[in-house]
Amino acid sequence: MLISHRADNASAATPARRERIPRARRLRGNRNRTVPHKALDSNPATPFSRDLSGANIARRVVLIGTPDTLATLAPQFALGSGLATPIGVVPIEDSASPHANACGLPLIASLEDLAAIHRRDPVSLAVVSVPKRLSGNRQRILTRLRELGIAHRLVTPLADLMDAPAERAQGPIDLGELIGRSPHTIDRDAVAQAISGKRIVVTGAGGSIGSELCRILAEFQPACIVMMERGENALFEIDRCLAERFPSVPRRAVLHDITDAEQTLRHFVNIRPQAVFHAAAHKHVPLMEDHPSHAVHNNFFGTRSVADAALAVSAERLVVISSDKAVNPTSVMGATKRLAEMYVQLLSPTAGRTTLSMVRFGNVLGSACSVLPIWERQLAAGGPLTVTDARMTRYFMSIREAAALVIQAGVIDGIGQPPSIYVLDMGEPIRILDLAERFARLHGYSPFINAAPANSEEPTVEISITGARPGEKLHEELAYAAEALSPTRFPGIRALRSATQPHIDAATLTAELSAVRTATDKGLVLGVIRRHVPEMRRPSDALTLGVEAAEQTFGEQIPVAQAA
Repeated sequence: MLISHRADNASAATPARRERIPRARRLRGNRNRTVPHKALDSNPATPFSRDLSGANIARRVVLIGTPDTLATLAPQFALGSGLATPIGVVPIEDSASPHANACGLPLIASLEDLAAIHRRDPVSLAVVSVPKRLSGNRQRILTRLRELGIAHRLVTPLADLMDAPAERAQGPIDLGELIGRSPHTIDRDAVAQAISGKRIVVTGAGGSIGSELCRILAEFQPACIVMMERGENALFEIDRCLAERFPSVPRRAVLHDITDAEQTLRHFVNIRPQAVFHAAAHKHVPLMEDHPSHAVHNNFFGTRSVADAALAVSAERLVVISSDKAVNPTSVMGATKRLAEMYVQLLSPTAGRTTLSMVRFGNVLGSACSVLPIWERQLAAGGPLTVTDARMTRYFMSIREAAALVIQAGVIDGIGQPPSIYVLDMGEPIRILDLAERFARLHGYSPFINAAPANSEEPTVEISITGARPGEKLHEELAYAAEALSPTRFPGIRALRSATQPHIDAATLTAELSAVRTATDKGLVLGVIRRHVPEMRRPSDALTLGVEAAEQTFGEQIPVAQAA
């Protein structure tokens, strides 16, 4: 057994304990002399010889590394409260730093000497810090420690950390920094007056917005929250979430498809909701281009079912979530959301004491299948981050802010008035290419298009321009040109005081859409939609119209995906 110790500790060795000790290998540049192994055991306790976080595993610790890594690692044990003082260090020969330094700790000359110490008095933990250029040595050390049954922890040397590529940000990124603005707050007293002690129904309760509505509404102690959702897994999750976070709030999970009008009415008669937040809808633009009858069925007839039931039970308020894509739509999804708005507007004469309102807003960051989770997966796979068109802009806000403002808009009283359309203040539209670049930088990457920068000091990730998908337009709008936006008493919410009114009655609109509700002929369905939403543009027209405006807005030529 080869052990050396500082001279000032040599007196700790007891002369009576004479055992045969092999000749110690002298380490160049070190004045330590050999002492018996038992001297290690007789060291008096120090303030730092307590267990690591109270765990016995740290009672006897050794450090293994090169002289440079040990010089950095050893002092940390003296600084940390509750850390044990290591019983010794095992230096690894390193041609880059050949002069070993004991750092004030006993030197254990080799792994075999460590094995001898371990057999006499088990070592609890080995802390290993070996540079990556000595990876072969590190693997040999770890193999020997496993053979000996000594637990180990790896500590990356500081030099390796500095040389390694920057790692992505840990935890969620700051959405305010990503979109360049702070979220709006809500008037909690006003919300409490309208929600506390009331029976609430949320449709689409398992979706991104619907589930956040449930969580925020539960904060205001309603009499009961009824979560209505047709997806059993999504319903299970939000029900479990409310049970854990708000155990004192009564709740019901109702597995139900709101397009079934008769069953929806039966549920509402049974529940007698006082406030209804309708979030259920088909939202994915390209999918609805391929399935227009599904969009009609869910977005129009689902809204009709919920609205009729809310009026039938004289609910105090009905809040329908709409979309900026309903304005001058280029997609089936946007057009069917506009049809849903029209139906609610047509209910005004029969609304009685029910306040009807609709809330338009743009994209929410972090929702299911939105750009953030897609980019997260793409970044984890090494890229590229995909952007459909570099000219494309969108309005963005967080899920939390959108849901909170929907609730705030929904508590604005408007009994006896035409249905109100509220527009959330989402700041200025953001070019999606800029958003992708910010996203990459917040994760420690330098983004590029086409060619990676030479000699970049940061890891890089490509941004690929893939081309606009069916139904997409370059720029979204929050209001028609003829609709005047005016502020409300709540910051972040504006009202359309001259909302475009439909020139048809509800019965006729319903009858004509019923004829194509289950049609398989996409052309037939689109023909009926366009008849009632004549401002609907073809996506190619919207893209052509948007090119000049985009270049005027951003003052540059922007890369466009090449046709295949």
